[in-house]
Amino acid sequence: MDESASVAAGGGVRTPVHLWIVGVLALLWNAMGAFDYLATQLELDFYMSQFTEAQLAYFYGFPSWAVAGWAFGVWGAVAGSVGLLLRRKWSVWAFEVSLAGMAVSWVYTLGMSNGAEFMGSGGMIFSAVIWVVAIFLVVYAWKQAANGVLR
Repeated sequence: MDESASVAAGGGVRTPVHLWIVGVLALLWNAMGAFDYLATQLELDFYMSQFTEAQLAYFYGFPSWAVAGWAFGVWGAVAGSVGLLLRRKWSVWAFEVSLAGMAVSWVYTLGMSNGAEFMGSGGMIFSAVIWVVAIFLVVYAWKQAANGVLR
């Protein structure tokens, strides 16, 4: 156990303040991803009107397996964030499911389509940030589980 996970008076592990900070920020961050997913799948005009016709055709043309990967990526991350806040070990596998879903979606985006072209350099940089955050959350949850903070 590291210094960030101290023992509470009742013998359990006290919740470190950083868990609440990371958990809340993770939930807010992943809620944005969930909104993006829902707005795209529901084709909400107020949101989708920011994209060109070519981009819309690309988004709406995703094969169902790529959409499923995207869904697992988004909803796994939301579940993992909630799991952190509930101090549950299953948040580790939820974040792992999220990474796997992202990987499936990226097979299509980068390997089987011209997704990088539609996203542009800004979109690719933002996607890299998403990957960094997702990997951080898996590692963070794993460490908190190993420290006994997640039960």
